Amino acid sequence: MRLRQVALAVHDLEPALARLRQVLALGEPFRDPGVGVFGLVNAVLPVGDSFLELVSPARPDTSAGRWLARRGGDAGYMAIFQTADLAAARARVEALGVRVVWEAKLEAAATLHLHPRDLGGAIVSLDAMEPPESWEWAGPGWRERVRDEVASGVTGAVLEARDPEKLAAHWGEVLAVRPTPDADGSFTLGLERGTRVRFVPSPEAEEPALGAVEVAVRDRARFDAAARAAGVREPDGSARIAGTRIVPV
Repeated sequence: MRLRQVALAVHDLEPALARLRQVLALGEPFRDPGVGVFGLVNAVLPVGDSFLELVSPARPDTSAGRWLARRGGDAGYMAIFQTADLAAARARVEALGVRVVWEAKLEAAATLHLHPRDLGGAIVSLDAMEPPESWEWAGPGWRERVRDEVASGVTGAVLEARDPEKLAAHWGEVLAVRPTPDADGSFTLGLERGTRVRFVPSPEAEEPALGAVEVAVRDRARFDAAARAAGVREPDGSARIAGTRIVPV
């Protein structure tokens, strides 16, 4: 199981997209017409061979629109994991009583979206690709759009929760990974290809939230300068874009 893509929900797509591309020096996005079935517009950006996505409601009464209303603004939305055995993953989530809210099977890809209320913090998608190194949701020719001078990969998602241990245990059951405790009171699910999901304590959180994305950064000075220029640099060195901290690692 590997974290392959993270999606952020935004009210206004283009300004958020411009800031994300500026700070991480990313190439051209793919705009997937298929997300229209959810009432959305989007932009998928390759970061190495992983991906960041922005989604925005294009009509009233969408799941992303309700998510934005509940979060009170732009926010982390979805964590997409790649698995080599989607049938086994489906059997596991069904045994856990986790609902599948949407699924699709294409010639080169298959996906299961899990109900966010059954996990907490984000929509989880479990996906399989054929061949495994491909990624259907990034569109044709995504490798030619990769720019990795500053950022070379999405390496982690960070969930904030009042009870991170409980949340990590439940996500761990779904992803078939045992969480490990960290010295700072957080918990980590270590995944394939050096990716992970971290669960950090947030006593003030009314509900769990996808609060940060960890990105492997090759040129920290350029990242910092771009974040300052865009007015999104945080005191901890991260960049806040689309209501979410982009954490260089």
